[in-house]
Amino acid sequence: MILSPSMLSSDFANMESELKALEKAGLDWVHLDVMDGMFVPNITFGPPIIKAMRKKSKLFFDCHLMINDPGRYIQDFADAGADLICVHAEACDHLERVCAQIAETGAKPAVALNPHTPPETIRYLLPQLYMVLIMSVNPGFGGQKFIPFCKDKVRDLKTMINDAGADTLIQIDGGVTLDNARELTEAGVDVLVSGSAFFKHPPYGERHKAFQAACK
Repeated sequence: MILSPSMLSSDFANMESELKALEKAGLDWVHLDVMDGMFVPNITFGPPIIKAMRKKSKLFFDCHLMINDPGRYIQDFADAGADLICVHAEACDHLERVCAQIAETGAKPAVALNPHTPPETIRYLLPQLYMVLIMSVNPGFGGQKFIPFCKDKVRDLKTMINDAGADTLIQIDGGVTLDNARELTEAGVDVLVSGSAFFKHPPYGERHKAFQAACK
């Protein structure tokens, strides 16, 4: 299990110290939520902030673009230091083209699916995807409750990945807590994104161990 804490719930005034604390706590990934106020009703940060963060951290930057027409900015995010770039299927008119565009930059391509979007949408893309993100809340704000049917989506996606002979990772984001971490990993989740359930419970090293223990 990979834990990717969402910086959306971190202390934005002290991002450098937050990143250092995650590294010290033994984390390898960090989840960066990019919102444009159009695709979702919130605005966070873009490539300049990620570039500044990149200079201060060696963590794997798991960059989740909740923006309209993300193909316009793929190179910008790659240049800023994103290791993985995840775009929403619902935001792309030509999803395969955007995924190929991500791969061409050297970043790992990933696709996010909103709660209502079926996994079937990306069946034929699975061999070229490093990861699929199942949104288990409607995107835009932290602290929401997990939508129960998303666990069934994980199982369906896992079957689809196995049938395709792919090794695509499954990530889940939204309402992930210690209480549901184990059932999610048992359903097939490889990467857990946790925001408030992680950052609001320091010290981070102890919280990381708690998530690891919960999944055993």
